[in-house]
Amino acid sequence: MTEVRRPRRLVPGDRVAVVAPAGPLDAERLEWGTKYLRDWGIEVEVMPSALARHERLPYLAGEDRVRAAEFRAAWLDSSYQAVFAGRGGYGVQRLLQHLDLDELAPIDKILVGFSDLTALHEAFNARGLVTVHSPMAATVGQLRTQESHDRLRDLLFEPESVTDLLAPVGARTVVPGTAEGRLLGGNLALLAASLGTPTLARPKGIIVLEDVSEDGYRVDRLLTQLLRSGWFDQVTGLVIGDFSESEDLGLVGDVVRERLEPLGLPMVEGAAVGHEDLNLALPLGLPVRLDATAATLTPLLTPLS
Repeated sequence: MTEVRRPRRLVPGDRVAVVAPAGPLDAERLEWGTKYLRDWGIEVEVMPSALARHERLPYLAGEDRVRAAEFRAAWLDSSYQAVFAGRGGYGVQRLLQHLDLDELAPIDKILVGFSDLTALHEAFNARGLVTVHSPMAATVGQLRTQESHDRLRDLLFEPESVTDLLAPVGARTVVPGTAEGRLLGGNLALLAASLGTPTLARPKGIIVLEDVSEDGYRVDRLLTQLLRSGWFDQVTGLVIGDFSESEDLGLVGDVVRERLEPLGLPMVEGAAVGHEDLNLALPLGLPVRLDATAATLTPLLTPLS
């Protein structure tokens, strides 16, 4: 069984780095977000190329090797207790071939981000490290829900106070029952895209899934691909988050239930996780207990040490 390693929690005065491993950052949003983080009493340093943009591929924040080198530099710098992604978008997959994950993953440091960051969460969680699936540095100042801010701060600074990962909003029971295991997963499209790659990590535990801008038939295709590959074979429970900005959210919900209910696993839907203003931070890689009947998700260890 993979050893679970929980990074140290943040305390006022800690230094954190902001990197851009995927899409380019908006300078104004980044300024607002880092101010919000500084108000928590931490020192925030934005890595030099965080505001860069790839000359030929404008959806990337600079060249792959530069983004990878800055992520590596921030991760290996012992003066930083956490590394925040500035934003998602697309591009983390392209970094993986330039990173030595066996070099990076043994370092107990907090990784913060979601969406495209699923590619790094998957790799680090597979090597035992607990990471934080949450709003990112350039978006935390834009969120219009206090619950999102409070959850992220609580998880980072007072992790023992987070006793139900689905609260305060809750979720809806789809398949009743209980399950235990490490909390894994993230963005559906990124998880499906790892199939056949060296960083594929077939999950054993409770899976959280979310996505954005995927219509019903595409969600069907992604889930079917994972199902046909045996990806769910050791999954013990399912937490379905938001599937935002689809043409027909009702159809997406029907697709998810039609594809996953036959697994017979304890399952909830409507968790406040994903691309909405209310995006509750989760500790990926942490052992948890899902009570799908009561719609609760309880940490079995304090999320951070």
